[in-house]
Amino acid sequence: MVSATEPNLCALLCVAAARPSPRHPFNDFPADSESEEVRSAAIKRLLEVFGMGDPPAVHGHKQPPQYMLDLYNTVADVDGVTRDPSLLEGNTVRSFYDRLRSEQVEFRFNLSSVAKTEKILTAELHLFKLRPQATPTFNRHHFCQVSIYQLMESSRSNSTQEKKLLSARLLPVHSSGWEVFTITPAVRSWMTEEGSNLRLHVVVQTLGGSQVDLKLIRFASGRHHHPSKQPMLVLFTDDGRQSATLENSGESTSTLPQFPMSSPSSRSARSVDYSEDHGVPKPCQRLPLYVDFEEIGWSGWIVSPRGYNAYHCKGSCPFPLGQNMRPTNHATVQSIINALKLVRGIETPCCVPDKLHSINLLYFDDDENVVLKQYNDMVAGSCGCH
Repeated sequence: MVSATEPNLCALLCVAAARPSPRHPFNDFPADSESEEVRSAAIKRLLEVFGMGDPPAVHGHKQPPQYMLDLYNTVADVDGVTRDPSLLEGNTVRSFYDRLRSEQVEFRFNLSSVAKTEKILTAELHLFKLRPQATPTFNRHHFCQVSIYQLMESSRSNSTQEKKLLSARLLPVHSSGWEVFTITPAVRSWMTEEGSNLRLHVVVQTLGGSQVDLKLIRFASGRHHHPSKQPMLVLFTDDGRQSATLENSGESTSTLPQFPMSSPSSRSARSVDYSEDHGVPKPCQRLPLYVDFEEIGWSGWIVSPRGYNAYHCKGSCPFPLGQNMRPTNHATVQSIINALKLVRGIETPCCVPDKLHSINLLYFDDDENVVLKQYNDMVAGSCGCH
């Protein structure tokens, strides 16, 4: 059963988009303090639907990591609607570039934008392996061992830096391209104790355990190589949101300005869409409701999609309800009671979404990290009489 709060979300989208712009019909009407108050409250509430308090700061146009673009295109269609909910682990993917930019093969990532309540499901270190700079003495079938260590605080004074092995893999000496190492335990410890986030250290050895010349086995760094090859940390997380519907907030009704409510009969009359022929009401159907992020003022930080079709439901649910109306048993009984006038004040069933889809947003956060988030119940997939 779809929440009855869905029309409120549609109303938020409509009000939020109604800002003065050269292309918007609302520009023909004079702005006043009351309408601006409504729009500000709607924008604030819409941000809450997207799990944000304030819109991220816009730092200018940067190129998102290709991995994040590819991931978004895998899980979402052109409008951002989720292709298959099982494709994404959790509901959030965060990417972080290395902040250390060291000459050594060491990396450090700033995770201050990750909430303490966010559950870390998987953490991956993405390194781009370059072709050997010198002529290797190995043949093309030789491998080397690449190990990723978490540097730890030393428990003894004047001792060597302690480290903990996180991941180790064999890589062909002559290969090049992205290599991915799972380092979930380290990131979980960083989230528990922020001071433990020292550095990640990469060690390359022969199969016999000898150190390998870094001219032979090289990884791109943020200092000397193209931004598209920068070391990157990717987190798959769950932020704890069960649903993006408005019913999860107990303060939603108090944030929007209150207006006098119409009587039930007048609201019902306005919600019915009449055809041009003889004033016959149109049956319950799904109609377009396009949400343009540029009109709302969010295009500066949202990478994709530029907008999406949320759709909305409109039309009548007359007796008798056919199966094409997708009625519930309760709606069918209510329709019969209304038709027979057995009880006074019983309205006809309402045309509402009976199937909802999630959408995906790819955006820059305040620290210029690229985030992919999945939001439930954002698109009306079909409508029915309930």
